[in-house]
Amino acid sequence: MSIDPSYYRDIILDNYSYPHNKSLSDEADYHSRHMASDSCIDDITVQAKFKDGKIEDVRFDGKACAISTASTSILTELLKGKTIEEAQNIINNYNQMIQGKPYDPQVLDEAVVFEGVSKQPNRIGCATIGWKAVQEMIDEEEAGI
Repeated sequence: MSIDPSYYRDIILDNYSYPHNKSLSDEADYHSRHMASDSCIDDITVQAKFKDGKIEDVRFDGKACAISTASTSILTELLKGKTIEEAQNIINNYNQMIQGKPYDPQVLDEAVVFEGVSKQPNRIGCATIGWKAVQEMIDEEEAGI
């Protein structure tokens, strides 16, 4: 099945123009990770709240390009309410896709719109900055930090 590229573009532009979960929390039980790019305007903070082995909430804020903002917006919706194991599976599939390797598109839902990034090495950092932040926070949570 072939997807019209304009459909992917619409999803990216919608998530850039109207990002989901784009505000930070002052609550102390959120993990927080500041991420900045050396080669792009991306400078975001991502927060995650873990409870009982699940990601209860994910949010972000900052300045970022369209790819970074849209990717992180979609990430927040995909991971919210998932177990750490489910989130790890989603992140692993996303990273596989971004690297141009086999992945399960069913797991990624709207995040599949970034499939073409694997052919644009200069955009990989933009498409993964929020995902790397959440991975670091999951690693912290699992280590009990």
